[in-house]
Amino acid sequence: MTETPFDAEADFDRQLDRLVQLGYPSLAGLTETAFRDMVAPLRAQAVEGAHGLPAPTDARVPFLLVVTRDLVPVEARLGLTTLAGKRKPGFLDRHYAEDDLPRFDPIKELEVPAGPAYLLFDIDRGEEFRNLAPAAAMEGITAQGRLPLTIDEGLAFITLHPVALASNRCFSLVGSRCGDKRVPALWISQGAPKLGWCWYGNPHTWLGSASARPERIGLG
Repeated sequence: MTETPFDAEADFDRQLDRLVQLGYPSLAGLTETAFRDMVAPLRAQAVEGAHGLPAPTDARVPFLLVVTRDLVPVEARLGLTTLAGKRKPGFLDRHYAEDDLPRFDPIKELEVPAGPAYLLFDIDRGEEFRNLAPAAAMEGITAQGRLPLTIDEGLAFITLHPVALASNRCFSLVGSRCGDKRVPALWISQGAPKLGWCWYGNPHTWLGSASARPERIGLG
């Protein structure tokens, strides 16, 4: 039986429709048309970049349309996430201090494009790095020629592919750091996604480290 090829154009449209359905345009202070027009130039780039990549699975997807904190705040996007088939909204761990989130910037190795949105390719939730400290996972990720995900990218992952976050299949976001030993992570708490943090040197059996191909394609 021949496997149906991955339709990148259809998936880009699905991702964009999902963001519109969730209310991203109004959160960004844009009309739906303006929001769609803003990200439209990325459609052809998504098709080109996803060429040859396998169809999505629970753990790995060909590409993501990433909206940044420059357009919509982290906590607003987090509150629009849910687990697959569930309704409880995602929330922020109480151990984040007030005004803590803006301090978590992408690490310099990522070269994240400036602007409101960009594309990320070949995203994996990093199950193989479960029970490894983020420090050790980072070594494994870079040895594969890949780079870790940021908070923005992790939120895009579970917003557009909610099945990516599952019991004992949660993940650190080593691509966002704030100068100390904390590493953001997405896990499940009280039946909903939770954005928390763990220590760079501490392993957890249920927590991997998500990664993607190095290149990120922006609008500019």
